[in-house]
Amino acid sequence: MPKRLKQTIDRIRLLFCKEKRSYSALYNILGFVPKSIEPYRTAFTHSSLTTTTARKRSSCNERLEFLGDAVLSSVISDYLYCKFHHEREGFLSKSRSRLVCRERLNNIAVEIGIDKFVNTHGIEQKHNNYIYGNAFEAFIGAIYIDRGYNYCRTFILERILPRLGDVESVIKADKNYKSQLIEWGQKRHKDVSFELLGEERRTEGVYFRSCVSIDGEPYGEGEGFSKRESQQVASYNALCRINSTDTQESENEVIVSPA
Repeated sequence: MPKRLKQTIDRIRLLFCKEKRSYSALYNILGFVPKSIEPYRTAFTHSSLTTTTARKRSSCNERLEFLGDAVLSSVISDYLYCKFHHEREGFLSKSRSRLVCRERLNNIAVEIGIDKFVNTHGIEQKHNNYIYGNAFEAFIGAIYIDRGYNYCRTFILERILPRLGDVESVIKADKNYKSQLIEWGQKRHKDVSFELLGEERRTEGVYFRSCVSIDGEPYGEGEGFSKRESQQVASYNALCRINSTDTQESENEVIVSPA
């Protein structure tokens, strides 16, 4: 069926929807009218609104997030495989990780308006919380449940990838500060080690605090909603400290831009 004809049929369907406002809001994001609104409601329901019982937990977006993550990974993997014909597996894996990293998904979720639909209970959105990015993956899962893989693929390729701008520039931009720091240490024969200082339960969730040391000397600390996140922040702070002390060295190779 031609695309324009599909869009016309969708607009006609909107006129007869019982919950016209909700369906219209989703239509503006998706580009098509959902068959059922229920999967999307679940995608926007954070676990903080449900109890710890198995039945209640199943009504939050965690299961859809798991599904959406797999579908998103599949679509992006296929896209990269076709776009970069001569690149090896390592390049493709790293490129996929950069395209669908939590920070990027969080930003995209806000750009397309998903943040306005997410329901939480007393949880504030922090720069490293990624509630909206998780909801975005659940949203992909909802599309899959509602319409199937082909609709997911079309939505991701036509409505999400263009928001990334130049894909090749995104791929080349390295924000893996932990890898940068380890590589810096290897080149200079320095020992880079990470230590988990502790974890703390707060209103927003569990915070992890890590420290990175260079040759046994503490160089940076960081917090995050996962051990990996806290190590990335600690690495970023360490790299900033290295840059500030090595600015007069002409062969300094560490360049860090603010996150």
